[in-house]
Amino acid sequence: MDLIEVMVEEHRYIKRMLAVMRKYCYRVMKGEQIQYGDFFEMIDFVRNYADRHHHGKEEKLLFDRMMNELGRPAEMLVRHGMLVEHDLGRLHMQELEAALKKVMEGDDEARLDVIANAISYTHLLHRHIDKEDGVVYKYAQNNLVKETMDKLNAEGEQLEQEAEREHIQEKYIKLLAELESKL
Repeated sequence: MDLIEVMVEEHRYIKRMLAVMRKYCYRVMKGEQIQYGDFFEMIDFVRNYADRHHHGKEEKLLFDRMMNELGRPAEMLVRHGMLVEHDLGRLHMQELEAALKKVMEGDDEARLDVIANAISYTHLLHRHIDKEDGVVYKYAQNNLVKETMDKLNAEGEQLEQEAEREHIQEKYIKLLAELESKL
């Protein structure tokens, strides 16, 4: 298994969810009824597929090795770039969830916060994914020694197998397809 290829593939699913989020926000902007269940499923996808499953591999495996083996340039790229953006994405999801609950409680103005946080998340993640695919992953592939990449691939395969036993990939790819079918 090639860990980087797997993570690039996961980015494709995440980008599809970003497109779903944008279309749902457009509906909110047009004044349509918020589909709360669908929005909470999007949050679940982001938290458990994009963040826990995907970002978990980056943070526990790739980024850690890069910082340990490639020194200051990698540490600056990861700690002051990628990890900050991961945290900002988590904040957008926290704020999106809070805004949805406010709307459910009757605060119609919080619809603005639903749109603002969801759209901000989509913009952040599009740029973030482009940086990872175009810079971070290539930097790792070009600079980490073969033994490190081999070890990362083996550890990544183990994590993927654990996730498969828990049906993570199957569950969230199916959820994504269901949300896309409602557009």
